[in-house]
Amino acid sequence: MIAPVMVVDDEAMVRKSLAQAVESSGAEVVTAADGQEALELFREMRNPLVFVDVRMPGMGGVALVRSLKSLAPETAVVLITGFATEELAAEAVRAGASRVLSKPVTFDEIQRVLSESLGPIAGEGWRKAPVLTESPRMEAALALARRVAGTDATVLIQGETGTGKELMARFIHEASPRANGPFVAVNCCALPETLVESELFGHERGAFTGAAARRTGWFEVAAGGTLVLDEVSEIPLTVQAKLLRTLQERVVHRVGSSQAVKVNVRVLAISNRDLRTEVKAGRFREDLFYRLNVVNISLPALRERAGDLPLLCRHFLRKYAEATGSPAETLSPEAMERLLAHSWPGNIRELENAIQRAVILASGREIEAEHVLAEASFAPAPPLEAAGRTVMEHEKELILSTLKRLNGNRTHTAKALGISVRTIRNRLREYRVLSGGTTC
Repeated sequence: MIAPVMVVDDEAMVRKSLAQAVESSGAEVVTAADGQEALELFREMRNPLVFVDVRMPGMGGVALVRSLKSLAPETAVVLITGFATEELAAEAVRAGASRVLSKPVTFDEIQRVLSESLGPIAGEGWRKAPVLTESPRMEAALALARRVAGTDATVLIQGETGTGKELMARFIHEASPRANGPFVAVNCCALPETLVESELFGHERGAFTGAAARRTGWFEVAAGGTLVLDEVSEIPLTVQAKLLRTLQERVVHRVGSSQAVKVNVRVLAISNRDLRTEVKAGRFREDLFYRLNVVNISLPALRERAGDLPLLCRHFLRKYAEATGSPAETLSPEAMERLLAHSWPGNIRELENAIQRAVILASGREIEAEHVLAEASFAPAPPLEAAGRTVMEHEKELILSTLKRLNGNRTHTAKALGISVRTIRNRLREYRVLSGGTTC
């Protein structure tokens, strides 16, 4: 879906008329009554085209143009005025406006601007960003995703649980020439180990016990579109060789068949584990890693983009206040301070859950400190990179401490940490081997 065009004007009737003219072209539209509201919306949406009135209370049109262009230089901004002069036109261009239109703006002028700025509405690669951010690292990841979206390159998206990896994959798909094709996301850790090959590549009738009919695998289901291999590190070594061959030759062999089936599919791989580490540990094929790692997009953890926290909090607060009819409108300074002090091991997903719970618990317009991070399980976690400690040691401590807190329940532990039960089982087996005894 294309990110909406924005119309900014303090006069309600003018704003409505411009919005209707934009909508009649097939583009979506969002409106703002002043510069401050426009900036808040723009930070969430990164609109590809903005129509701005010159004279508005508070922040004027030219100042708003400068602010919008500083946030997203690629955005086209059109200034609209009832008092066009050469001096104003020159000032608008210096501020970054792509053109100045005089009121009353005609329908044809709106259509011409839309065509020049966006191209054919249904065919452009402008898409709403999958995450809200002002972080340079996340902005760089989004920019890379936009650049690679127009290609068929295989992309490896890595990051901790809850950082938005599948959202990024969907963003790449929707901004690609394959946007009208299927988007198929397969959670590899949820596939039974004995059926991974059949699930991915399909099988013929009678290929194994229980194969009563031919089954089309996910590669064929995603033909013409995008196949996302989520938690790709969980694919068994025995199947990784066949996956490598499929990626190299763009054909699949169903289980029980010698016939090759051509597949036209783009593959995006997702992992919350460092695949280089998995390769060194012998759990992941090196040649498959290089085949998947054509383009690498690494998403930063929320603690590495703490400046985004207030922005995300406001977004989730509006979302859940509207959904529940809650009067909550803002966070108290103490509540925000408590949120900023938390390390967010569950990242954006954990933050969203925390704000949703706070909106439910709050009874007034302001969310207080006692409403956020109310559960004991949300106590601040130690920094990830403590001196002298390895990532693997931190992982082991986190898994074992969570298991202990949840009375050894592996299912609940896996859910709390955002990983699979199989991963818990494999790690416990490794810890037993390393310690020479029983871990849990």
